[in-house]
Amino acid sequence: MDLQRHTWISAMNLQLLLISRIVLAALFSLLVSAGWLVYDSHRQAKQSTQTGAHTLVRQLELQLSRQSAGLGEIKPFPDFELWKQSAHSSGVCVELIQAANASTTRLCTGSRGLQPVWPDWFDSLYRQLFQPGRTQIRPVAFNGSVYATLLISPEAELEIAMAWQHVSGLAGLTVLTLAIVCSLVFFSVSRALKPAEIIVNGLELMEQDNPEYRLPDFSLREWQRIAAALNQFSASRRNLLAEQRRLTFKLLNLQEDERRELARELHDEFGQCLAAINAATTGIEQSAGYHADIGEDAGRIKRITGHMMDAIRSLLMRLRPAGFDELGLAASLQGLVASWNSTQAGRIRFTLNLSGQVDGLSPEQSIALFRIVQEGINNIVKHASASQAEIELAVASAQVCLQITDNGSACELPFAKGGVGLPGIQERATGFNGRMELAIIQPQGLKLTVIMPVSAEVPA
Repeated sequence: MDLQRHTWISAMNLQLLLISRIVLAALFSLLVSAGWLVYDSHRQAKQSTQTGAHTLVRQLELQLSRQSAGLGEIKPFPDFELWKQSAHSSGVCVELIQAANASTTRLCTGSRGLQPVWPDWFDSLYRQLFQPGRTQIRPVAFNGSVYATLLISPEAELEIAMAWQHVSGLAGLTVLTLAIVCSLVFFSVSRALKPAEIIVNGLELMEQDNPEYRLPDFSLREWQRIAAALNQFSASRRNLLAEQRRLTFKLLNLQEDERRELARELHDEFGQCLAAINAATTGIEQSAGYHADIGEDAGRIKRITGHMMDAIRSLLMRLRPAGFDELGLAASLQGLVASWNSTQAGRIRFTLNLSGQVDGLSPEQSIALFRIVQEGINNIVKHASASQAEIELAVASAQVCLQITDNGSACELPFAKGGVGLPGIQERATGFNGRMELAIIQPQGLKLTVIMPVSAEVPA
């Protein structure tokens, strides 16, 4: 689940990353385009004002010429009717100052007093950049001299309104386009990354050592190559684990064979020799008579021999439990627990619970379980500082479950500190296609669980 959640988060990060990149690119394009539109709007307004000023100057000069020549209907100068009917008269104020008598004629057309619909920041920024409403000054010439001066002042608010209209239209179009593109990217990436979820589920099944599972073929070539590589890796991993289990099982069997031979040699050779020495010293003690020194030496030899026999008996128990092949796993475990209870003299109380056909297991699996219990008890005695320990072995039709629980002082998993006992238990469990689990129990203590399938024969 953690791997699947991590992959989902990664996919979401990829989607968000792509969308954020698209949004940043769109914002940058919007800024550039808006800047160009504002500049172009100002340029067009300026050009329109210049064109209108040039047209009005030509009309006024033509009017002066017609009045001087007496052509057509004579109208008072200046006549702005024709100019007001043109397209250049919207939102413009004109002022004509005649040079002869300094008389002034002023006329404003268009949308003076326009209510602003644009934000203040745009108004301030536009005025600082372009200074709209700048007055255009043009001379009106007649007979080779300046007859009047024409001042044309465009309406700044109208220019700003046109620029804001262009920018807001572009922004709306950009937002709409961006929303559509982001939605398409989100769903496209989600669909393109859908095989990732299948691959994650497949990896979880491979992690559980499912030998039958294979990742399917995908339409995209990249996903297909990934699936093929993972299938190949899974097959290689399964082969490697199978070989590792086989070698581990073989090594454990070799160790047990060596222990069995060594125990037999110790029992047959050293045991008989020590028994003979013990009998001889007994005979010496009985025949010593009044020779007290000889009797004391014989007693000393007898005590040393007894100590050696106890040491060898303990070593034989560690190498190969006495009568294991004849008594079976259940009786051997009961004897092991009883021996430790007597040795500990109440400091640690071991209890054993057996259920199921314990003696129906294969000899290899039986000795492996015995060694696991043996190692677990050794760890409790050496490291746990416990007063109670419980051993439960349950044999079902297809599964063996062994639990060793103590009330010791463990507060963290021992694997963090290393050692050889627990890795040995894990190797034995792995050799039978099983697993080992460790857990801290409340209020204190450690629970070791070994689960393996029932093996009636040597595992393949």
